[in-house]
Amino acid sequence: MTDTPPLPLDGQLCYAIYSAGIAIQRTYKPLLDGLGLTYPQYLVLNLLWAEDGQPVGRLADRLALESSTLTPLLKRLEAGGMVRRARNPDNERQVIITLTPAGRDLRQKAGCLAAALLEASGHAPDDLNALNDRIRQLRDDIYRGAGGWRAGAEPDET
Repeated sequence: MTDTPPLPLDGQLCYAIYSAGIAIQRTYKPLLDGLGLTYPQYLVLNLLWAEDGQPVGRLADRLALESSTLTPLLKRLEAGGMVRRARNPDNERQVIITLTPAGRDLRQKAGCLAAALLEASGHAPDDLNALNDRIRQLRDDIYRGAGGWRAGAEPDET
């Protein structure tokens, strides 16, 4: 630990990424409201659209959350008719989350979020894809250096 004072907020990468995330969520919010979703619910549905029938532990790991944090969100998605929660018959400790037909149908409607981000940012898709690649690499490098979470890791299922 050093006695060096922190950089001014606008000079800190963490703040730039954090505030960009907030700007993106604010852009998405009216669209998500129209879909009846919160941003965290949208993230969960995105994972299920890519691979339906995932255990809670895997979803939590992919989102860098604790299963106990994710469970209330999943219960709200279930109450909204978007997902089903069921015990894994091969491992009663494991809860499997699957999309309902309504949850699957929402995928097509959610494509408007990417279009809204492109329009709001004024950037070309290739530019945002390259930026996304660089930020994911930075995230993975930081986690690797800290010995922590990494995207796509297979968690210990509970």
